[in-house]
Amino acid sequence: MIPDEMSVVVAREPGGPDVLQPGRRPVPAPGPGEVLIRVTAIGVNGPDIVQRKGLYPPPEGASDLLGLEVSGEIVALGDRVDGWQTGDRVTALTNGGGYAEYVAVDARHCLPIPEGVDETDAAGLPETFFTVWSNIFHGAAIASGTVFLVHGGAGGIGSTAVQMGAAFGLRVFATAGSDEDCAFCRELGAERAIDFRTEDFVEIVREAGGADVILDIIGGDYVARNIKAARHDARIVQLAFNMGSKVEINLMPVMLKRLVYTGSTLRSRSPEFKAEVAAALKAQVWPLFAEGRLRPVTHMVLPFAEAAKAHAIMESAGHRGKILLRP
Repeated sequence: MIPDEMSVVVAREPGGPDVLQPGRRPVPAPGPGEVLIRVTAIGVNGPDIVQRKGLYPPPEGASDLLGLEVSGEIVALGDRVDGWQTGDRVTALTNGGGYAEYVAVDARHCLPIPEGVDETDAAGLPETFFTVWSNIFHGAAIASGTVFLVHGGAGGIGSTAVQMGAAFGLRVFATAGSDEDCAFCRELGAERAIDFRTEDFVEIVREAGGADVILDIIGGDYVARNIKAARHDARIVQLAFNMGSKVEINLMPVMLKRLVYTGSTLRSRSPEFKAEVAAALKAQVWPLFAEGRLRPVTHMVLPFAEAAKAHAIMESAGHRGKILLRP
């Protein structure tokens, strides 16, 4: 039986991790095309941090609660839902509202739990896999042997990108900040892990002929350095700016190398686009879990009551892979 109210985690005001606190909310009713999920686990992501600080407001009509991905059981269907039934176990991309015991989700943004993946671990898949696929692989013809430079290779986005790149035959170069993190990147399939504290990724990647595709979450002076590391006709994809988004660069190399510099935020993309990405992941990526070529990377699972701790750990970059919460 579905209760009238549920436990949630709310941000009482913009601020640090300590603003997160337990609360109560009515259980949402699934609208047309939506399913209601009883949540097993929730992934913690960078956008949650930014929204908690008051810098990333939810889209119009979306829940004000944090949380962009969950796993769990479908317990109710809205009108016009095809392909799912109550009792199905799923992992899903949400538009907010994940820090809760129940969440209503567009049915097209749900995916089955991949074969061989624990349901709790599955909560950490949608946000990073939707992001990496949509920005790197979707609609792009990337040949085997392509040099793929991934910054922050030990984090949530990075560990997904390293695995997917290796699974599709790319030569993956990943930056990380310790010997342990570099070893972790190699375990995930990186050909070369670069310790950014002691090594220059520009020099190393250029020795390999330059990067064809670069995924960056760092920003700051990495923007200019990525341009130096890029091969002619390369594509640079910016997904975050951990070191700042305001930079001064020389654009002449962009012209001379014919570079494509792009980026996006997933949450603002249309529901139809996300549904298209979900279908592609189900067909082309999800089978790789059963084959052992991909695996979830969970750093830790914390209870709801420790959401502030989860945010503090993520902000300190003291994690490998995903941090999850359990209601």
